[in-house]
Amino acid sequence: MGRNAMSPYAVAAIVLLLGFAGFLAATESALTSISRVLIEELESMRGGQLLRKFGLQPAKYLNVILLVRKTCELTATVLLASIFLRNYPSAQAMALTVLIMVIVSYVVVGVGPRTLGKQNPHTWARAGIGVAFFLAFILGPVTKILISIGNAITPGIGFRTGPFTNEAELRDLVDQAHERGLVESDEHEMIHSVFELGDTLVRELMVPRTEMVWIEKDKSLRQALSLALRSGFSRVPVVGESVDQIIGIAYVKDLAKRTLDHHEAETTERVEQHMRPATFVPESKIAADLLKEMQRNQIHLAIVVDEYGGTAGIITIEDILEEIVGEIADEFDDGVEAFTWISEGKARAKATLHIEDLADELGIEISKEEFEDVDTIGGLMAQKLGRVPIAGSTITVGQYLITSERPVGRRRRISSVLIEKESAGNDNL
Repeated sequence: MGRNAMSPYAVAAIVLLLGFAGFLAATESALTSISRVLIEELESMRGGQLLRKFGLQPAKYLNVILLVRKTCELTATVLLASIFLRNYPSAQAMALTVLIMVIVSYVVVGVGPRTLGKQNPHTWARAGIGVAFFLAFILGPVTKILISIGNAITPGIGFRTGPFTNEAELRDLVDQAHERGLVESDEHEMIHSVFELGDTLVRELMVPRTEMVWIEKDKSLRQALSLALRSGFSRVPVVGESVDQIIGIAYVKDLAKRTLDHHEAETTERVEQHMRPATFVPESKIAADLLKEMQRNQIHLAIVVDEYGGTAGIITIEDILEEIVGEIADEFDDGVEAFTWISEGKARAKATLHIEDLADELGIEISKEEFEDVDTIGGLMAQKLGRVPIAGSTITVGQYLITSERPVGRRRRISSVLIEKESAGNDNL
């Protein structure tokens, strides 16, 4: 055979290698597209049992498929380069090799097989799963070693099973299902919210310290029940010397049962005698991890502490679930207008109404120095009261008496206030 002759064995090897690489690409595409529901449906068919095993450890088989596919492509490239080097100058041979292999790999190994795999995932998956298991049995240890080496030279924390089947790919599948109409918009958003929960810190979801409702340990049971009923909370943190010293949680059901069984207890016994232990969590904790702990330990409310040990806020299971399912609306939230006159000298306004707008409606003057750190009626009430306003909290603004009405929503924030004109007063805040 002459120097410039093209070896038929080398050409045949290239064709076989690229064909096998294409088959593996189609198998990989099919296996990553197939769902567990479809795997269960195919369990009684040929290859069904292997598919079920694949569903338990997908990365183990996908990694070895990737390794063999890359090996086939690179080997074919080397063989083609050796053929061209015997017939053309080095530079020209390398250029031809790169050009041909890029085109062939993209079409024969990339677009074509992957499209077929996604179009008929059940067919290709059953056809390729046996090959995948054989390769995993032979080359499984090799992939583990290579993944370990890759993780060792990669900055940060590596992936023990390899980075080839990850959250990003699953998110992409969800997006594709949504685009095809298989997943509704609200379901699509909810699934993505579940993924994001794994990257969300407790501090992002907690009720901040400034919005907490709490009670001192020496208050009577009657005072505690009154606070709970007015605020709408069934669990209230109990504080010692300050808010940074939370010593327990008062449960309304415990206080109500005690006062029902012993009527005299509502005035003679203190909250600290009937509180439950508080659970403390750092504000840097991952919300998804906290949700699992709260479910496992049957904890509804936890106290969030900052890096210095001070109280940063509180968080409940509902706070975390709301991040997934969206805002949980109050069924009694009937929608209050920004400002409405009920009768002469009496009006109702939203707690979020800006103070300057309130002054305009009431026709009073405002001293900006008195509320320079707040903007709304709710903020003004909190500033004057020194704590979160609850139903029945009252302040005076000029010649008007402002009383907070019932709280709404899961966080029991005051949504509206009742404004009544007093008989005497001045026009300054």
